[in-house]
Amino acid sequence: MKQVLTTMCRQLSVCAIIAFSLTVPVHAQTPVQEKIPVENFFKISQIQKVQMSPDGKSIGMLAMNKDQRLVLSVMDTATLAPRIVAGYDKTDVVSFYWVNSRRLIFDTNDIRAPLGESRGGNGIFAVNSDGTQFRTLIGNVGDDKARVLNRVHELHSTIGSNETDIVYVVRQTGTRKNPTAALLKLDTVTGRNEVVPTPVNSVDFMMDKSGQARIAVTSVDNLTGIEYKDEKTQQWRNLITFDSIKEDGFVPTFFAPDGQLYVKAHNGQDTTSIYSYDLEKNKIDSTPLVSTKGFDFQGGYEKGFDFSDGFVFNKKQNKLLGVIYETDAGGALWLDEKWKSYQAKIDKALPNTVNTLSGGENSDDEFIVINSHSDIHPASFLIYNTKTDKFTAIGDRKPDVDSKAMSYKDFVRIKVRDGLEIPTYVTIPRNSTGKNLPMVVMVHGGPHLRGVHWDWNAETQFLASRGYVVIEPEFRSSQGYGKALYKAGWKQWGLAMQDDVTDITKWAIEKGYVDPKRICIAGASYGGYAVLMGLIKEPEMYRCGISWVGVTDINLLYDVTWSDTAGTKGTRIGMPILIGDQEKDAAQLKATSPVELASRLTKPLILAYGIEDRRVPLVHGERFKKALPASTKVEWITYTGEGHGWRQLKNNVDFWTRVEKFLEENTAVK
Repeated sequence: MKQVLTTMCRQLSVCAIIAFSLTVPVHAQTPVQEKIPVENFFKISQIQKVQMSPDGKSIGMLAMNKDQRLVLSVMDTATLAPRIVAGYDKTDVVSFYWVNSRRLIFDTNDIRAPLGESRGGNGIFAVNSDGTQFRTLIGNVGDDKARVLNRVHELHSTIGSNETDIVYVVRQTGTRKNPTAALLKLDTVTGRNEVVPTPVNSVDFMMDKSGQARIAVTSVDNLTGIEYKDEKTQQWRNLITFDSIKEDGFVPTFFAPDGQLYVKAHNGQDTTSIYSYDLEKNKIDSTPLVSTKGFDFQGGYEKGFDFSDGFVFNKKQNKLLGVIYETDAGGALWLDEKWKSYQAKIDKALPNTVNTLSGGENSDDEFIVINSHSDIHPASFLIYNTKTDKFTAIGDRKPDVDSKAMSYKDFVRIKVRDGLEIPTYVTIPRNSTGKNLPMVVMVHGGPHLRGVHWDWNAETQFLASRGYVVIEPEFRSSQGYGKALYKAGWKQWGLAMQDDVTDITKWAIEKGYVDPKRICIAGASYGGYAVLMGLIKEPEMYRCGISWVGVTDINLLYDVTWSDTAGTKGTRIGMPILIGDQEKDAAQLKATSPVELASRLTKPLILAYGIEDRRVPLVHGERFKKALPASTKVEWITYTGEGHGWRQLKNNVDFWTRVEKFLEENTAVK
C-alpha cells in the first residue's frame, strides 16, 4: 500500500485562516535541550473537535483562528477548502454537532472571560454548512415571538438523518431537590418546538436509530427507573427500578435498527460489560457481547470525537461497524471486516499512537477522520481516503507541544496493605535515569470517578518536564475498575483511601524510582483534601504539599448553602453513603477533616482557591489557613474570576510557575 502524507498548509491557504500547526506525530527519543515554557502546556487546544457530516462529504471543525477565538469551520472532503460558518470577535464557539448533512447546531461562550462574567453561556444556534439560514435557538432570555427558548433549555441529542432538521432539547423542570426534565423536539430552521410525552419524573432519554424516543430514565430520590416505549403498543412500561447507589441495575446504551436494546450492566460480575436485553422477557442475556477484563466497559472516550457510548453505526448500510472502548488506553473492536482492515492500515502508517476512527453515519465510508494520540502526543487529526490510501493532515490539537520532549506514562496495578489492587499510572521523566528522582504524588479529584487516563495531560507532563516522577493512583472509590474497588472507598475519606496513596508512594520508593527524601504530594478538590491529610498523617513521607480548590472540612460540604451542590440529591442521598452521615458518622467526619487536625501540619504548603468557586467555596481555605500553626510555611494564592480550577491562561501560568519554584525549594538535595 502506498501511503501518501500531505499537509493542508501546502495545499491550501488554511493556516492563515485557522492558524494551527500541521504535523504528523513522531516519537523518537531525543534529548531535551532547554526548559519548555510553562504556557506551552496550558494553552487552550488549537483544535477542539473534528466531526464528519452524516453523508461523509463535509468535515466540521472547532479550531482557533488567528485572533485566538474558537470558530466553527466546514470543509468539503472533495476539495478540503475550509470556510468559517460561525465565528465572533468577543466570544467563542465551544461545541457543535451535525443536525444533518447540511446543517449544524453550536453553542457559544467566552472562554477568556472570568468565571463570574461568563456563567450561563451566550446561546445555542443553528446554521447551514454554507453559512446560510442562521438562527438563534436558545438565548439567555427567551423570546416567544421570535421562537427563541430560554436557558432552562439545553441540547440533548441530534437525530443525524438527512430528512429532518429536528433536534431534541430538554427543559429543566422539577426542583433543586428533585430535578426532572421535559423532552422537546426543536426545528432548527423554523424554531418551532413540540413537547414529547414522556413518563413522570424523567431525567434523561435515549432515542432509537430512527430518532424516536424509546427509553426514559426516571429518578425519585435514590430510585432510578428505566422506562421503555413499546414500538407495538406505543405505551411506556417499566423495565426496572433500582437503588441507584446501592444496587447495580443497568444503563441503556444503544438501540439497533431491528429493535434490539443493548445495555451496560454488572450482571453478577465485578465489572460492567455490554449485554443484549430481551424486551419480551425483561431480562439481560447471560453472555456479554463486549467485555473489557479488569475494567468497567467505557465507550467513546476520545477528546474531539462523538460516539454513542462507543457504538459506531452506519445508517446507510444499516450496520453496527464496531465498538470504541477504553481500558488502560483506548481501543476499538471492529465487527466489520472493512473497518478492521482500515484500522490495521492506519495503525501501520501511524505507529506508537492510539488511532481512533470516525466516519459519516450515512456515508459510503470513502473518508475517515483519524484522531491520532498517545500519552506523549495530545492529538493530530487526519483524513484518510479509503479508496486511494491517502492521508491528509488537518492539524494538531496542541502544536506547541513537542511529543519528542514528553514523558511516557505506564499503567500498573499495585497491591496495598489489605490486598486490594490499586490501578496506578506512573510517568518517569524522559532522558532521566529513572532512579532516585524527586517525585510528585498526584491525587485526582472527584473522588468517585475515573480520575486518570492514558492520554497527554498538561499537569503531569509539565511536572515530568521539570524532572519529577509523577505517580497517579486510582485509589479505592475510583470508578472504572469494578465495583469492589469503588465500594471499598465508601466512607473512607482520610482512612483507607488515604492509606492507598501512602502505600503507592511506598511502592515507588521500594522500586527505586524516587529519592524518599524528595517527595511532595499534590491535588485539587478531593485531591487537595488528600494533600492536607497526607501531610498530617505522614509528615515524614512528604516534604511539601500543593493543594488547590481543596476540601478542608467535610461538614462544610453539607453546610455551605451557597455551593452548587447545596440541597441537591447528591448531597442529601449520595454523600451520607459515600462519605458519611453528618449525624451517625459525626465523630468520623470530625476526625478526618483537615481543619480539625491543622495543628499537626508543619510542612511547607501551597494553598490555592478560586474566588468564584461554588463547588468548594473559599471558606474552606480561609478556615484552614486560620487554623494552621503560625510556624507553618504557607503560600496562600487566590484568583479572582476563577472557580473550581483555573480556566484563564495567565492564572495557569502564574500558578504552575509558583509550583515549579516551590518544588525546587523543597525537593532540592541538601
